[in-house]
Amino acid sequence: METTIETLDGDRVRLTVAVDAAEFDTAVDAAFRRLAKEVRLPGFRPGKAPRKVLEARLGTGVGRQEALQSALPDYYGRALADLEVDAIDSPEIQITGGAEEGNLTFDAVIPVRPRPSVAGHGSLRVVIPVPFATDADIGSRLDLLRSRHSSLETVDRPAEDGDQVTIDIDGTHEGEAVDGLTAADYLYEVGGGAVVPEIDENLRGSSAGDILEFEAEHPEEDGVLRFRIEVKEVQVTVLPDVDDAFAATASEFDTAEELIADLRQRIDTMKRDQAAILVRDRTAEAVADLVEIQPPAALVEAEIDGRIRDLAMRLDSQGLKLERYLEAMGRDVDSLRDDFRESAEISSRVDLGLRAVAEAEGLEADDDLLGSYLDILASQSDSDVDTVRERLRESGRLLDVRADLRKQAALEWLLERVEIVDEDGNEVDRGILDPPEQPDGDEMTVPDGPDPTGEAGVSDRSADLSADQPTVEAGGAGQDDEVDEEEGV
Repeated sequence: METTIETLDGDRVRLTVAVDAAEFDTAVDAAFRRLAKEVRLPGFRPGKAPRKVLEARLGTGVGRQEALQSALPDYYGRALADLEVDAIDSPEIQITGGAEEGNLTFDAVIPVRPRPSVAGHGSLRVVIPVPFATDADIGSRLDLLRSRHSSLETVDRPAEDGDQVTIDIDGTHEGEAVDGLTAADYLYEVGGGAVVPEIDENLRGSSAGDILEFEAEHPEEDGVLRFRIEVKEVQVTVLPDVDDAFAATASEFDTAEELIADLRQRIDTMKRDQAAILVRDRTAEAVADLVEIQPPAALVEAEIDGRIRDLAMRLDSQGLKLERYLEAMGRDVDSLRDDFRESAEISSRVDLGLRAVAEAEGLEADDDLLGSYLDILASQSDSDVDTVRERLRESGRLLDVRADLRKQAALEWLLERVEIVDEDGNEVDRGILDPPEQPDGDEMTVPDGPDPTGEAGVSDRSADLSADQPTVEAGGAGQDDEVDEEEGV
Protein backbone atom coordinates (compact mmCIF):
# COMPACT_ATOMS: atom_id res chain seq x y z
CA MET A 1 0.00 0.00 0.00
CA GLU A 2 1.30 3.44 -0.95
CA THR A 3 0.19 6.70 0.66
CA THR A 4 0.83 10.37 0.04
CA ILE A 5 -0.36 13.45 1.93
CA GLU A 6 -1.33 16.95 0.82
CA THR A 7 -2.07 19.88 3.12
CA LEU A 8 -5.32 21.68 2.41
CA ASP A 9 -6.78 24.87 3.80
CA GLY A 10 -9.09 24.89 6.82
CA ASP A 11 -6.92 22.54 8.91
CA ARG A 12 -7.44 19.60 6.60
CA VAL A 13 -5.22 17.16 4.76
CA ARG A 14 -5.84 14.84 1.86
CA LEU A 15 -4.48 11.31 1.99
CA THR A 16 -4.13 9.52 -1.32
CA VAL A 17 -3.99 5.76 -0.84
CA ALA A 18 -3.17 3.15 -3.48
CA VAL A 19 -3.69 -0.54 -2.76
CA ASP A 20 -2.15 -3.04 -5.18
CA ALA A 21 -4.67 -5.26 -6.93
CA ALA A 22 -3.10 -8.40 -5.49
CA GLU A 23 -3.31 -7.05 -1.95
CA PHE A 24 -6.90 -5.96 -2.43
CA ASP A 25 -7.75 -9.33 -3.92
CA THR A 26 -6.89 -10.84 -0.54
CA ALA A 27 -9.65 -8.68 0.95
CA VAL A 28 -12.00 -9.73 -1.85
CA ASP A 29 -11.25 -13.39 -1.18
CA ALA A 30 -12.02 -12.89 2.53
CA ALA A 31 -15.23 -11.16 1.55
CA PHE A 32 -16.36 -14.15 -0.53
CA ARG A 33 -15.58 -16.48 2.39
CA ARG A 34 -17.90 -14.41 4.56
CA LEU A 35 -20.56 -14.42 1.88
CA ALA A 36 -20.29 -18.19 1.59
CA LYS A 37 -21.49 -18.49 5.17
CA GLU A 38 -24.55 -16.42 4.39
CA VAL A 39 -25.56 -17.77 1.00
CA ARG A 40 -27.03 -21.27 0.62
CA LEU A 41 -26.21 -22.98 -2.66
CA PRO A 42 -27.42 -26.42 -3.71
CA GLY A 43 -24.74 -29.07 -3.23
CA PHE A 44 -22.60 -27.03 -0.83
CA ARG A 45 -22.63 -26.87 2.92
CA PRO A 46 -22.82 -23.35 4.45
CA GLY A 47 -19.45 -21.66 4.14
CA LYS A 48 -18.04 -24.26 1.70
CA ALA A 49 -19.01 -22.82 -1.66
CA PRO A 50 -15.88 -21.90 -3.69
CA ARG A 51 -15.27 -18.30 -4.69
CA LYS A 52 -15.71 -19.05 -8.40
CA VAL A 53 -19.13 -20.58 -7.79
CA LEU A 54 -20.15 -17.55 -5.76
CA GLU A 55 -18.86 -15.21 -8.44
CA ALA A 56 -20.86 -17.08 -11.06
CA ARG A 57 -24.01 -16.97 -8.96
CA LEU A 58 -23.68 -13.50 -7.36
CA GLY A 59 -21.38 -11.66 -9.72
CA THR A 60 -17.81 -10.52 -9.13
CA GLY A 61 -18.89 -7.04 -8.03
CA VAL A 62 -20.63 -8.32 -4.91
CA GLY A 63 -17.43 -9.59 -3.34
CA ARG A 64 -15.53 -6.46 -4.34
CA GLN A 65 -18.23 -4.26 -2.84
CA GLU A 66 -18.14 -6.29 0.38
CA ALA A 67 -14.33 -5.99 0.45
CA LEU A 68 -14.55 -2.23 0.05
CA GLN A 69 -16.93 -2.02 2.99
CA SER A 70 -14.79 -4.18 5.28
CA ALA A 71 -11.21 -3.36 4.26
CA LEU A 72 -11.41 0.37 3.67
CA PRO A 73 -11.33 1.30 7.40
CA ASP A 74 -8.18 -0.82 7.79
CA TYR A 75 -6.44 0.79 4.83
CA TYR A 76 -7.43 4.22 6.12
CA GLY A 77 -6.20 3.44 9.66
CA ARG A 78 -2.88 2.14 8.33
CA ALA A 79 -2.43 5.30 6.27
CA LEU A 80 -3.09 7.46 9.35
CA ALA A 81 -0.49 5.53 11.33
CA ASP A 82 2.12 5.46 8.54
CA LEU A 83 1.96 9.20 7.95
CA GLU A 84 1.23 10.09 11.62
CA VAL A 85 -1.81 12.17 10.74
CA ASP A 86 -3.39 13.88 13.76
CA ALA A 87 -6.98 13.33 12.65
CA ILE A 88 -9.67 14.77 14.92
CA ASP A 89 -12.82 13.78 13.09
CA SER A 90 -14.23 11.41 10.50
CA PRO A 91 -12.83 11.55 6.96
CA GLU A 92 -14.58 12.18 3.68
CA ILE A 93 -13.60 9.23 1.48
CA GLN A 94 -13.79 9.15 -2.27
CA ILE A 95 -13.03 6.05 -4.32
CA THR A 96 -10.96 7.24 -7.28
CA GLY A 97 -10.19 3.90 -8.90
CA GLY A 98 -10.55 0.13 -8.67
CA ALA A 99 -14.20 0.00 -7.73
CA GLU A 100 -14.72 -2.53 -10.52
CA GLU A 101 -11.27 -4.06 -11.00
CA GLY A 102 -7.53 -3.50 -10.71
CA ASN A 103 -5.67 -1.40 -8.17
CA LEU A 104 -7.78 0.30 -5.53
CA THR A 105 -7.19 4.01 -5.02
CA PHE A 106 -9.02 6.42 -2.80
CA ASP A 107 -8.68 9.90 -1.30
CA ALA A 108 -9.46 10.74 2.31
CA VAL A 109 -9.95 14.39 3.29
CA ILE A 110 -9.42 14.60 7.03
CA PRO A 111 -9.89 17.41 9.60
CA VAL A 112 -6.68 17.69 11.61
CA ARG A 113 -5.85 19.43 14.87
CA PRO A 114 -5.25 23.15 14.39
CA ARG A 115 -1.77 24.50 15.12
CA PRO A 116 -2.34 28.01 16.52
CA SER A 117 0.51 30.26 17.57
CA VAL A 118 0.62 31.82 21.04
CA ALA A 119 2.36 34.95 22.27
CA GLY A 120 3.46 35.92 25.78
CA HIS A 121 3.72 32.38 27.06
CA GLY A 122 7.17 33.11 28.53
CA SER A 123 5.84 35.77 30.91
CA LEU A 124 2.79 34.22 32.52
CA ARG A 125 1.58 35.22 36.01
CA VAL A 126 -0.67 33.11 38.19
CA VAL A 127 -2.34 33.92 41.51
CA ILE A 128 -2.83 31.31 44.23
CA PRO A 129 -3.89 31.36 47.91
CA VAL A 130 -1.15 31.70 50.53
CA PRO A 131 0.59 28.30 50.42
CA PHE A 132 1.30 28.00 54.15
CA ALA A 133 -0.66 27.95 57.41
CA THR A 134 -1.76 31.37 58.61
CA ASP A 135 -2.82 32.32 62.15
CA ALA A 136 -6.38 32.44 60.88
CA ASP A 137 -6.06 28.87 59.56
CA ILE A 138 -4.75 27.67 62.93
CA GLY A 139 -7.49 29.54 64.80
CA SER A 140 -10.19 28.09 62.55
CA ARG A 141 -8.98 24.53 63.09
CA LEU A 142 -8.66 25.08 66.84
CA ASP A 143 -12.21 26.48 66.99
CA LEU A 144 -13.49 23.42 65.14
CA LEU A 145 -11.70 21.15 67.61
CA ARG A 146 -12.91 23.22 70.57
CA SER A 147 -16.50 23.02 69.33
CA ARG A 148 -16.29 19.23 69.46
CA HIS A 149 -15.40 19.47 73.16
CA SER A 150 -17.71 22.35 74.04
CA SER A 151 -20.30 22.47 76.83
CA LEU A 152 -23.62 24.26 77.30
CA GLU A 153 -24.26 26.80 80.06
CA THR A 154 -27.71 28.15 80.96
CA VAL A 155 -28.03 31.94 80.70
CA ASP A 156 -30.74 34.30 82.00
CA ARG A 157 -31.16 36.53 78.96
CA PRO A 158 -33.02 36.60 75.65
CA ALA A 159 -31.81 34.19 73.00
CA GLU A 160 -29.32 35.32 70.36
CA ASP A 161 -28.03 33.75 67.19
CA GLY A 162 -25.77 30.84 68.05
CA ASP A 163 -27.51 30.09 71.34
CA GLN A 164 -29.01 26.68 71.98
CA VAL A 165 -32.62 26.73 73.13
CA THR A 166 -34.58 23.83 74.54
CA ILE A 167 -38.10 23.96 73.16
CA ASP A 168 -41.34 22.05 72.87
CA ILE A 169 -42.54 22.52 69.31
CA ASP A 170 -45.87 21.68 67.69
CA GLY A 171 -46.18 22.20 63.94
CA THR A 172 -49.41 21.51 62.09
CA HIS A 173 -50.64 21.73 58.52
CA GLU A 174 -54.40 21.86 57.95
CA GLY A 175 -54.93 20.68 61.52
CA GLU A 176 -52.64 17.67 61.22
CA ALA A 177 -49.32 17.30 63.06
CA VAL A 178 -46.34 17.46 60.72
CA ASP A 179 -43.66 14.79 61.06
CA GLY A 180 -40.38 16.37 62.17
CA LEU A 181 -42.06 19.53 63.45
CA THR A 182 -43.53 18.10 66.64
CA ALA A 183 -41.13 17.32 69.49
CA ALA A 184 -40.57 17.86 73.21
CA ASP A 185 -37.32 19.04 74.81
CA TYR A 186 -35.83 19.67 71.39
CA LEU A 187 -32.42 21.41 71.34
CA TYR A 188 -32.36 24.01 68.57
CA GLU A 189 -29.66 26.46 67.51
CA VAL A 190 -31.03 29.95 67.01
CA GLY A 191 -30.16 31.23 63.56
CA GLY A 192 -29.69 27.73 62.19
CA GLY A 193 -32.18 28.34 59.40
CA ALA A 194 -34.00 25.04 59.74
CA VAL A 195 -37.32 24.49 57.95
CA VAL A 196 -38.64 28.07 57.69
CA PRO A 197 -37.06 31.42 58.63
CA GLU A 198 -40.04 32.34 60.85
CA ILE A 199 -38.79 29.90 63.51
CA ASP A 200 -35.55 31.83 63.96
CA GLU A 201 -37.33 35.18 63.70
CA ASN A 202 -39.57 34.28 66.64
CA LEU A 203 -36.97 32.54 68.76
CA ARG A 204 -34.52 35.44 68.40
CA GLY A 205 -35.04 37.61 71.53
CA SER A 206 -37.23 35.07 73.29
CA SER A 207 -36.63 33.98 76.90
CA ALA A 208 -37.27 30.89 78.97
CA GLY A 209 -41.01 30.58 79.67
CA ASP A 210 -42.14 32.33 76.51
CA ILE A 211 -44.81 30.73 74.36
CA LEU A 212 -44.61 31.62 70.70
CA GLU A 213 -47.46 31.13 68.23
CA PHE A 214 -47.09 32.04 64.55
CA GLU A 215 -47.68 30.95 61.00
CA ALA A 216 -45.41 30.40 58.00
CA GLU A 217 -45.87 29.52 54.35
CA HIS A 218 -45.45 25.81 53.76
CA PRO A 219 -42.16 25.44 51.81
CA GLU A 220 -43.37 22.47 49.76
CA GLU A 221 -47.17 22.39 49.76
CA ASP A 222 -50.10 24.80 49.53
CA GLY A 223 -51.32 26.46 52.70
CA VAL A 224 -49.59 27.50 55.89
CA LEU A 225 -47.80 25.85 58.77
CA ARG A 226 -48.99 26.77 62.27
CA PHE A 227 -46.44 26.67 65.07
CA ARG A 228 -46.69 26.69 68.86
CA ILE A 229 -43.28 26.80 70.57
CA GLU A 230 -42.61 26.86 74.31
CA VAL A 231 -39.12 28.11 75.19
CA LYS A 232 -37.90 26.12 78.18
CA GLU A 233 -34.21 27.06 78.46
CA VAL A 234 -31.62 29.29 76.78
CA GLN A 235 -28.03 28.04 76.77
CA VAL A 236 -24.77 29.40 75.42
CA THR A 237 -22.00 27.26 73.95
CA VAL A 238 -18.84 27.44 76.04
CA LEU A 239 -15.60 26.58 74.25
CA PRO A 240 -12.70 25.23 76.31
CA ASP A 241 -9.49 27.24 76.59
CA VAL A 242 -6.60 26.04 74.47
CA ASP A 243 -4.31 24.81 77.21
CA ASP A 244 -2.39 21.66 78.03
CA ALA A 245 -5.44 20.05 79.63
CA PHE A 246 -7.45 20.66 76.45
CA ALA A 247 -4.66 19.27 74.27
CA ALA A 248 -4.46 16.11 76.37
CA THR A 249 -8.24 15.63 76.13
CA ALA A 250 -8.75 16.52 72.48
CA SER A 251 -5.63 15.01 70.91
CA GLU A 252 -2.72 12.65 71.31
CA PHE A 253 -0.50 15.52 72.49
CA ASP A 254 0.32 16.49 76.07
CA THR A 255 0.71 20.21 75.50
CA ALA A 256 -1.09 22.92 73.57
CA GLU A 257 2.22 23.88 71.97
CA GLU A 258 2.61 20.42 70.50
CA LEU A 259 -0.99 20.40 69.28
CA ILE A 260 -0.63 23.77 67.54
CA ALA A 261 2.69 22.74 65.99
CA ASP A 262 1.07 19.60 64.57
CA LEU A 263 -1.86 21.57 63.19
CA ARG A 264 0.52 24.03 61.54
CA GLN A 265 2.58 21.26 59.97
CA ARG A 266 -0.47 19.44 58.63
CA ILE A 267 -2.04 22.61 57.23
CA ASP A 268 1.30 23.59 55.71
CA THR A 269 1.54 20.24 53.95
CA MET A 270 -2.03 20.36 52.70
CA LYS A 271 -1.81 23.94 51.43
CA ARG A 272 1.55 23.29 49.78
CA ASP A 273 0.17 20.26 47.97
CA GLN A 274 -2.91 22.22 46.91
CA ALA A 275 -0.75 25.15 45.78
CA ALA A 276 1.44 22.93 43.58
CA ILE A 277 -1.66 21.57 41.88
CA LEU A 278 -3.17 25.03 41.52
CA VAL A 279 -0.03 26.46 39.94
CA ARG A 280 0.00 23.71 37.33
CA ASP A 281 -3.73 24.06 36.62
CA ARG A 282 -3.70 27.85 36.45
CA THR A 283 -0.57 27.90 34.32
CA ALA A 284 -2.27 25.59 31.86
CA GLU A 285 -5.39 27.75 31.93
CA ALA A 286 -3.28 30.86 31.35
CA VAL A 287 -1.86 29.24 28.23
CA ALA A 288 -5.37 28.35 27.15
CA ASP A 289 -6.29 32.02 27.38
CA LEU A 290 -3.55 32.78 24.83
CA VAL A 291 -5.22 30.58 22.23
CA GLU A 292 -7.22 32.95 20.08
CA ILE A 293 -8.99 30.43 17.88
CA GLN A 294 -12.13 28.54 18.82
CA PRO A 295 -11.36 24.84 19.37
CA PRO A 296 -12.99 22.67 16.69
CA ALA A 297 -16.26 21.14 17.79
CA ALA A 298 -14.83 17.68 17.10
CA LEU A 299 -12.09 18.24 19.71
CA VAL A 300 -14.59 19.39 22.31
CA GLU A 301 -16.96 16.52 21.61
CA ALA A 302 -14.09 14.02 21.82
CA GLU A 303 -13.09 15.48 25.20
CA ILE A 304 -16.68 15.12 26.40
CA ASP A 305 -16.73 11.54 25.13
CA GLY A 306 -13.59 10.82 27.15
CA ARG A 307 -15.08 12.26 30.32
CA ILE A 308 -18.22 10.19 29.93
CA ARG A 309 -16.10 7.06 29.38
CA ASP A 310 -14.11 7.89 32.54
CA LEU A 311 -17.33 8.32 34.52
CA ALA A 312 -18.70 5.05 33.18
CA MET A 313 -15.49 3.24 34.14
CA ARG A 314 -15.53 4.69 37.68
CA LEU A 315 -19.17 3.70 38.10
CA ASP A 316 -18.47 0.25 36.71
CA SER A 317 -15.66 -0.23 39.26
CA GLN A 318 -18.32 0.38 41.94
CA GLY A 319 -20.72 -2.10 40.38
CA LEU A 320 -22.91 0.58 38.79
CA LYS A 321 -23.92 1.15 35.20
CA LEU A 322 -23.98 4.61 33.68
CA GLU A 323 -27.55 4.16 32.43
CA ARG A 324 -28.84 3.22 35.90
CA TYR A 325 -26.88 6.10 37.47
CA LEU A 326 -28.41 8.62 35.08
CA GLU A 327 -31.87 7.17 35.63
CA ALA A 328 -31.49 7.45 39.41
CA MET A 329 -30.31 11.05 39.06
CA GLY A 330 -33.15 11.93 36.72
CA ARG A 331 -30.65 12.81 34.00
CA ASP A 332 -29.85 11.78 30.47
CA VAL A 333 -26.66 11.66 28.42
CA ASP A 334 -27.43 14.93 26.64
CA SER A 335 -27.67 16.87 29.91
CA LEU A 336 -24.49 15.18 31.10
CA ARG A 337 -22.74 16.30 27.94
CA ASP A 338 -23.94 19.85 28.58
CA ASP A 339 -22.47 19.70 32.10
CA PHE A 340 -19.09 18.68 30.69
CA ARG A 341 -19.04 21.12 27.77
CA GLU A 342 -17.52 24.22 29.41
CA SER A 343 -14.64 22.35 31.06
CA ALA A 344 -14.11 20.33 27.89
CA GLU A 345 -13.72 23.53 25.88
CA ILE A 346 -11.10 24.75 28.38
CA SER A 347 -9.27 21.42 28.18
CA SER A 348 -9.27 21.65 24.39
CA ARG A 349 -7.74 25.13 24.58
CA VAL A 350 -5.12 23.86 27.04
CA ASP A 351 -4.27 21.08 24.63
CA LEU A 352 -3.84 23.48 21.72
CA GLY A 353 -1.91 25.97 23.85
CA LEU A 354 0.60 23.46 25.21
CA ARG A 355 1.15 22.03 21.74
CA ALA A 356 1.79 25.56 20.47
CA VAL A 357 4.34 26.22 23.23
CA ALA A 358 6.12 22.95 22.43
CA GLU A 359 6.22 23.95 18.77
CA ALA A 360 7.44 27.49 19.49
CA GLU A 361 10.20 26.34 21.85
CA GLY A 362 11.27 23.28 19.89
CA LEU A 363 10.36 20.88 22.69
CA GLU A 364 10.26 17.19 21.87
CA ALA A 365 9.23 14.06 23.75
CA ASP A 366 11.94 13.05 26.18
CA ASP A 367 13.42 9.74 25.01
CA ASP A 368 14.07 8.57 28.57
CA LEU A 369 10.49 9.33 29.62
CA LEU A 370 9.15 7.66 26.50
CA GLY A 371 11.32 4.65 27.23
CA SER A 372 10.07 4.49 30.83
CA TYR A 373 6.50 4.71 29.59
CA LEU A 374 7.02 1.88 27.11
CA ASP A 375 8.77 -0.20 29.79
CA ILE A 376 5.70 0.11 32.01
CA LEU A 377 3.36 -0.90 29.21
CA ALA A 378 5.58 -3.83 28.30
CA SER A 379 5.60 -5.01 31.90
CA GLN A 380 1.84 -4.65 32.22
CA SER A 381 1.21 -6.57 29.02
CA ASP A 382 3.92 -9.18 29.65
CA SER A 383 5.52 -8.19 26.36
CA ASP A 384 8.75 -6.61 25.14
CA VAL A 385 9.29 -2.92 24.44
CA ASP A 386 9.73 -3.30 20.68
CA THR A 387 6.43 -5.16 20.38
CA VAL A 388 4.63 -2.54 22.45
CA ARG A 389 6.13 0.26 20.40
CA GLU A 390 5.05 -1.37 17.15
CA ARG A 391 1.53 -1.99 18.42
CA LEU A 392 1.24 1.64 19.46
CA ARG A 393 2.54 2.76 16.09
CA GLU A 394 0.17 0.54 14.13
CA SER A 395 -2.83 1.76 16.14
CA GLY A 396 -1.77 5.40 15.86
CA ARG A 397 -1.53 5.64 19.65
CA LEU A 398 2.22 6.36 19.55
CA LEU A 399 1.44 9.73 18.00
CA ASP A 400 -0.73 10.58 21.02
CA VAL A 401 1.89 9.32 23.47
CA ARG A 402 4.53 11.56 21.95
CA ALA A 403 2.10 14.48 21.91
CA ASP A 404 1.27 13.96 25.58
CA LEU A 405 4.97 13.90 26.46
CA ARG A 406 5.57 17.06 24.41
CA LYS A 407 2.72 18.78 26.24
CA GLN A 408 4.23 17.69 29.55
CA ALA A 409 7.57 19.14 28.47
CA ALA A 410 5.82 22.37 27.49
CA LEU A 411 4.10 22.62 30.87
CA GLU A 412 7.39 22.01 32.68
CA TRP A 413 9.02 24.73 30.52
CA LEU A 414 6.27 27.14 31.54
CA LEU A 415 6.46 26.22 35.23
CA GLU A 416 10.16 27.11 35.24
CA ARG A 417 9.29 30.63 34.10
CA VAL A 418 5.81 31.49 35.38
CA GLU A 419 5.53 34.22 38.02
CA ILE A 420 3.69 32.90 41.10
CA VAL A 421 2.08 35.34 43.54
CA ASP A 422 -0.43 35.03 46.37
CA GLU A 423 -3.71 36.90 46.58
CA ASP A 424 -1.95 39.89 48.18
CA GLY A 425 0.52 40.10 45.31
CA ASN A 426 3.43 38.64 47.28
CA GLU A 427 5.86 36.45 45.37
CA VAL A 428 5.57 32.77 46.26
CA ASP A 429 8.60 30.52 46.65
CA ARG A 430 8.52 28.29 43.60
CA GLY A 431 9.94 25.49 45.77
CA ILE A 432 6.27 24.56 46.28
CA LEU A 433 6.49 22.95 42.85
CA ASP A 434 9.19 20.51 43.93
CA PRO A 435 7.75 17.04 44.54
CA PRO A 436 8.02 15.72 48.12
CA GLU A 437 10.96 13.46 48.78
CA GLN A 438 10.17 9.81 48.26
CA PRO A 439 11.10 7.28 50.95
CA ASP A 440 13.99 5.02 50.01
CA GLY A 441 12.83 2.52 47.42
CA ASP A 442 9.74 4.54 46.50
CA GLU A 443 10.39 5.98 43.09
CA MET A 444 7.93 7.32 40.64
CA THR A 445 7.49 4.69 37.99
CA VAL A 446 4.63 6.12 35.96
CA PRO A 447 5.37 9.28 34.01
CA ASP A 448 2.92 12.16 34.19
CA GLY A 449 1.03 12.83 31.02
CA PRO A 450 0.03 9.90 28.83
CA ASP A 451 -2.60 7.50 30.02
CA PRO A 452 -1.05 4.01 30.13
CA THR A 453 -4.43 2.49 29.36
CA GLY A 454 -4.45 4.10 25.95
CA GLU A 455 -8.14 4.90 26.26
CA ALA A 456 -8.04 7.93 23.99
CA GLY A 457 -6.47 8.97 20.74
CA VAL A 458 -6.04 7.53 17.31
CA SER A 459 -6.90 4.06 18.56
CA ASP A 460 -10.38 5.40 19.32
CA ARG A 461 -10.71 6.72 15.81
CA SER A 462 -9.76 3.35 14.39
CA ALA A 463 -12.33 1.67 16.62
CA ASP A 464 -15.00 4.13 15.53
CA LEU A 465 -14.18 3.52 11.90
CA SER A 466 -14.51 -0.20 12.40
CA ALA A 467 -17.86 0.25 14.08
CA ASP A 468 -19.26 2.75 11.57
CA GLN A 469 -17.88 1.60 8.29
CA PRO A 470 -18.10 3.82 5.25
CA THR A 471 -20.86 3.09 2.83
CA VAL A 472 -19.05 2.77 -0.47
CA GLU A 473 -20.87 2.24 -3.68
CA ALA A 474 -18.97 0.96 -6.64
CA GLY A 475 -19.01 3.92 -8.92
CA GLY A 476 -15.48 5.09 -9.51
CA ALA A 477 -14.14 8.61 -9.42
CA GLY A 478 -16.37 11.43 -8.27
CA GLN A 479 -18.20 9.44 -5.62
CA ASP A 480 -17.96 11.05 -2.13
CA ASP A 481 -18.51 8.85 0.89
CA GLU A 482 -18.24 10.08 4.46
CA VAL A 483 -16.98 7.73 7.13
CA ASP A 484 -19.37 8.23 10.01
CA GLU A 485 -17.97 8.48 13.86
CA GLU A 486 -9.97 19.76 51.56
CA GLU A 487 -8.30 17.76 54.75
CA GLY A 488 -9.69 17.76 58.04
CA VAL A 489 -7.26 17.34 60.89
